[in-house]
Amino acid sequence: MIQPGERTPAPEPLVLVQDLVNTVDLEMEQDALTRPAELSTFCADHGLPGLRFDWDDLEQVVTLREAVRDVCQAHAGVDVPAQSLAVLDRLLAEAPLRLALSADGGATVRPAEGLRNVHALVAQLAADITASVAAGTWPRLKACAADTCRWVYYDRSPAGRSRWCTMSLCGARNKMRKYRART
Repeated sequence: MIQPGERTPAPEPLVLVQDLVNTVDLEMEQDALTRPAELSTFCADHGLPGLRFDWDDLEQVVTLREAVRDVCQAHAGVDVPAQSLAVLDRLLAEAPLRLALSADGGATVRPAEGLRNVHALVAQLAADITASVAAGTWPRLKACAADTCRWVYYDRSPAGRSRWCTMSLCGARNKMRKYRART
């Protein structure tokens, strides 16, 4: 699997979301999801064992991955393309969730029973995103503003205004471009 950048990983429950989107390194043109078996392994490594995928499933997950990346980029102030929203709406409609109440009155959202393949993965992502929205952490999962990078990172800056996956790489490149344009 492709290794994350210098930043620390996102907190649970955003790890699955971050790791899925970062299965491709756009700058290095390396993709960890090129075969259905790789997707099955990824899911098993993230607590979703026994899921088997075919080529159509893989294509849907890659499309999902890029749509989620677009949403993460929206957390830094870029509108989500309508096509990405349509993909997410379609996939989320096919992956139902259920509300689970606990004896102490707590409530969580979980994937519905019996989901398989892409639907099971999408439902788990939706449940994790829902939990992170409730915790207030969802808006801090961002995609790097560098068009050649777009690596998804968790913004731990105090103000939550970070735009680059790493200041030492993508941020420095942007500063250098701006400097050269001025001189």
